[in-house]
Amino acid sequence: MFLVGLTGGMASGKSTVSSQLKELGCPVIDADVVARKVVEPQSPAYRLIVQHFGREILFDNGEIDRQKLGQIIFSSPEKRKLLNSVTHPEIHKEMFKQILMYFLKGYRYVILDVPLLFETRRLTRFLTHTVVVYCDPATQLSRLMQRDGLSQEEAEQRISAQMPLKEKRGLASHVIENSGSREDTQRQVLRLHTKLEDSMEFLVVRAVAVAAVAGLGGLFLCTVRLLVS
Repeated sequence: MFLVGLTGGMASGKSTVSSQLKELGCPVIDADVVARKVVEPQSPAYRLIVQHFGREILFDNGEIDRQKLGQIIFSSPEKRKLLNSVTHPEIHKEMFKQILMYFLKGYRYVILDVPLLFETRRLTRFLTHTVVVYCDPATQLSRLMQRDGLSQEEAEQRISAQMPLKEKRGLASHVIENSGSREDTQRQVLRLHTKLEDSMEFLVVRAVAVAAVAGLGGLFLCTVRLLVS
């Protein structure tokens, strides 16, 4: 099994591409979904977040108010770095569990939907392919303002907190251009899906895994023989 990283920027259309890949039967692990899971009340990450940011970021039922927390971290790089240091290790542990589950089920590849893939770089060394969903800056700004009901200043502040899409585009092995119609994006996703399905890279990874298991098995048998001789 090999891993494919999917990323983009705010309102670039990454979620649309992720949904289209799921509809095609691709296994997708969404880091945003995992992030919500690891900060559920009374989890280790939840307790640290409340400790650092205070109870004013909580709803009455104890859950984290993501909008309030977002306002804090997008106006302070230091607070954003602090939050990432708390959540990212827990997110990566949970993602690894899900990757292992797909591996044991025999999937050829898994897509990791990660918004800050290139910003953190913690996962990139494990990826065979990286995919960026790109749109031009004016389209991104307009979409974000409309989607989240933000002013232009607020939207620009949030976009500037991430690596520019143009820079991410230069780092990716595949680019989905999402400035146009949904149909055009769908055609590009279909081409990407075909490339992934036709790839034989999973055989290399599986061969290495089998060899490793076989090596461990041989070591185990040698140990047993020494013990009984």
